[in-house]
Amino acid sequence: MDSDTLLARITDYANRPNPYPLYAELRDAGPVVRQADGSYLIGTYHEIAALLHDPRISADPRSSTAPAASEETARPPFLRLDDPEHHRQRTAAMRPFGPPHSPGRVDAMRGEIAQITKELAEAFPTGRQIDVVDDFAYPLPVTVICRLLGVPREDEHLLQAWTDVLVTSADLGPAGDTTERDRAAHQARQEMGGYLVDLAEQRRDRPTGDMLSDFINEPDPALRFTDEELAINTILLFIAGHETTVNLITNGVLTLLRRPDQLDRLRREPGLLPRTVEELLRYEPPVHMRERIPLVDIDVAGTTIPKGASVVLALASGNRDPKRFHDPDRFDPTRPDNQHFGFGSGIHLCFGAPLARIEAEAALGALIPHLSTARLVQDPPPYRQNAMLRGPRHLPVRL
Repeated sequence: MDSDTLLARITDYANRPNPYPLYAELRDAGPVVRQADGSYLIGTYHEIAALLHDPRISADPRSSTAPAASEETARPPFLRLDDPEHHRQRTAAMRPFGPPHSPGRVDAMRGEIAQITKELAEAFPTGRQIDVVDDFAYPLPVTVICRLLGVPREDEHLLQAWTDVLVTSADLGPAGDTTERDRAAHQARQEMGGYLVDLAEQRRDRPTGDMLSDFINEPDPALRFTDEELAINTILLFIAGHETTVNLITNGVLTLLRRPDQLDRLRREPGLLPRTVEELLRYEPPVHMRERIPLVDIDVAGTTIPKGASVVLALASGNRDPKRFHDPDRFDPTRPDNQHFGFGSGIHLCFGAPLARIEAEAALGALIPHLSTARLVQDPPPYRQNAMLRGPRHLPVRL
């Protein structure tokens, strides 16, 4: 097959269980491979790193010259904005989350996260089958992000239904008739945004110690969200706060169950957990691709990419580039100099990374004692449809 079909093949659901041979094909054909649909696919580490730090590259979909993008009117969340507006909104979103304004918020959740993981793991039925996703990897980060934002527990199911629709609509893949998908996403975005703004409004001048309260009572006028910005960015925080962590935990369990020697070593050396999480972020990352758009014609490794074109950065391919990582297809928790793209890079580096690391370490730490005699019921397991946010939809395990 030709290299100009690589993106279509990578996003083909049939290749979801193992896209890595296609990433190797991409690197061999690259660094820059033009696709049949006019987009440009990049899978080599150093080129991806340079572009993620290049101010000539836009994250804003409205920068695209593609007809569908030029018709797009929805305002993107700060993750898909460029500076200076990106900086303003990211600063506003970060103030109630982490340093320097809220240095203790995430760290203070360590005990609570440990307790949640302990309770979830203790509820596993001995000698029975569990679904790592539904019984553990999903409930943990959803509970955490709901408590951070201040979403009542009884409303979690509403937000998850909306999230499922929005995540499906955000996938990269072959062009087709997306009218119905886009309509459903628009409705979900309106309903979810309206719910979160209403919830925040209930806390105006009556804060309840959560991030929605902090957003609605922001004292600095320059950092105050409009209702539209509040809706868009709290939707982003809810989705980013759990979707990627679910994948990180589930991919981690799958990887360790496939490698009993590494699982046994972790049981004997729990101090390796932080480095194991870093290696999982490289080896089986929760986010596989990001789209960027040049604001001017740019040259990448001798290829001119025109202004407004779609550039797909295959982060997961860069994480396995042998020009950057020694023996990249080997899972090695003791790997030195592990500068992966698990949380992106550059100005859009995921600011939730410290929380995701705490959750993943707590989750794997709580699960390891239960996995000693566990076996996979299905390998490969069924995967989510989304190629960009890649992870198992279910992970059945017999304890």
